[in-house]
Amino acid sequence: MALALSGAILQGITRNDLADPGIIGINSGAGVAIAAFFLFFPLDAGSFVYMVPLVGFIGALLTACLIYILSYKRKSGLEPVRLVLIGVGFSMALSGLMIVLISSAERAKVDFIAKWLAGNIWGTDWPFIWAIIPWLIILIPFTLYKANRLNLLGLSEPVAIGVGVSIEKERIVLLITAVALAAAAVSVTGGIAFIGLMSPHIAKSLVGPRNQLFIPVAILIGGWLLLLADTIGRNIIEPEGIPAGIMVALIGAPYFMYLLLKK
Repeated sequence: MALALSGAILQGITRNDLADPGIIGINSGAGVAIAAFFLFFPLDAGSFVYMVPLVGFIGALLTACLIYILSYKRKSGLEPVRLVLIGVGFSMALSGLMIVLISSAERAKVDFIAKWLAGNIWGTDWPFIWAIIPWLIILIPFTLYKANRLNLLGLSEPVAIGVGVSIEKERIVLLITAVALAAAAVSVTGGIAFIGLMSPHIAKSLVGPRNQLFIPVAILIGGWLLLLADTIGRNIIEPEGIPAGIMVALIGAPYFMYLLLKK
């Protein structure tokens, strides 16, 4: 649900149908921060659970800020195509950094990070659910409250300014919301891409492009997609199964190519 909502926000503020927290490097930023935290800070399991979303948020926010700064041009503002290209570059670079971190760690910790990278939903106990629920309870209603602002940001910049929207302020607030949602989700599930890409598109095709209507539908579709991918993955190969992140990628990559060709 959080990944789907994060994708919907990113697509709205960048006016780019290919924006997704997994594709443009935000998930990777959260992942590197969580990996570094897990490998180099000795903490007991109880406090670790509640710290993970916060650490992921800090890593994802730093990454998102860098991507935003590099995508922004003083004369033309935020360039959507540039944002996706820079985001993909960051995603690759951060994946390389993750490999460097793993190569310097002990075996038991490496196994955990490898599972995390594959998108194996590892945080399945109640403490992880309690850790992520406050983020959802606050940020889902907040995004629905901002839905009309997202509608206006989807128009051209002169029109949005003309109706009184403070574009940069709204973009930054919504970007932080999208980053927080992605970081909270990724900290519990591991590296999962494409949910945030597919869910908003499927929802728009069902109920139209108005944010007040399609965001609740996208949230539900995101939850169903991940549940479906995880259920299929766990039952294909015994006993371990295929991580949900890989199953989602098998569904999502062709869809990404379809959107790329269509647009």
